[in-house]
Amino acid sequence: MDITIHTTVLPHTDPEASVAFFRDALGFEVRQDVGQGTMRWITVGPANQPETSILLAPPAADPGVTDDERRTISEMMAKGTYGWILLATKDLNAAFEQVQATNAEVVQEPTEQPYGVRDCAFRDPAGNMIRIQEVS
Repeated sequence: MDITIHTTVLPHTDPEASVAFFRDALGFEVRQDVGQGTMRWITVGPANQPETSILLAPPAADPGVTDDERRTISEMMAKGTYGWILLATKDLNAAFEQVQATNAEVVQEPTEQPYGVRDCAFRDPAGNMIRIQEVS
């Protein structure tokens, strides 16, 4: 069997702020932007990985989501516990400096973790946790 990761989804609450973060802070390209207003589905990804994308989508847009579920999703997003993603780089210090220069919310500066990785963490404009690990 040959299965690859094609797209993963993170919620957004402000499409313009999310595009700016993923494009300017992380250097991703915007591949598709459909919809209007806050109901936009935006596909971004690293230029050197055209087969792998992140879909930034409005949270709880599904009509099957109840008002209570929408409230829970909003609360989790505000705490940064709803969506997250792990990214990787060979130069963690440079990546950290690039993202930090955009005034992104720093959660953790580059740190050697006791479980054997060196990483840092930011929150995107929607509150999603963005962790970046250093790889060789």
